Amino acid sequence: MTDTLLRLGVLALVGLALWLVIWSGRRFVEHRQQMALQAAPAILPNTPDSEMGESSAPVRILNFSSAACHQCFRLQKPALRRLLETRREVVTVVEVDAPSAPELTRRYHVLTLPTTIVLDAAGQAQAVNFGFAPTERLLAQVDAILAKTDPVRQQLLTKPAL
Repeated sequence: MTDTLLRLGVLALVGLALWLVIWSGRRFVEHRQQMALQAAPAILPNTPDSEMGESSAPVRILNFSSAACHQCFRLQKPALRRLLETRREVVTVVEVDAPSAPELTRRYHVLTLPTTIVLDAAGQAQAVNFGFAPTERLLAQVDAILAKTDPVRQQLLTKPAL
C-alpha cells in the first residue's frame, strides 16, 4: 500500500513539475512577444525587389531566417509566397538574415528561426510569430492591420471572386 502511495506521489510530483515547466515556457514566450510588439519601429530599407512585393505597401513582414534554417526555406518561404500571391498590392516581405543583423534580431527579441514580425505602415510591430507561421495565420494578421487602417480596401481584398 505504501509503495503504491509513494509511486502516486512521485507521479503527481513529476506531473506538477512538467506542468510548471510548460507554464513557465509559455509565459516566457508571451513575455518575449509583448516585448517585440512594444519595440520601437526600425528603419528598414525599401525593398524594390518585385518578388517581395511593393515597397510602398501598408504592411511589411520581417522574415528572420538563416542559411542553416531548413524550416525557413521548406515551410516559411512558400507560406510567404502564397501570402504575396493573394495580397501582393498591400504586403512587402523583407528578408532578414538573423546572424547578419544582430541589432534587428535583438530589437524584436527573436527566439527561434523562422520568425516573422508583421509591421503596420508606421513600422510598428502588430504581430509576432516565433517559429513557422502558416499562410492562413499571416493572412489573418495582415487583414487585421488592413481592417484598422483601411476597411474599404480590406473588404475588397477579402471579397471572394465570382
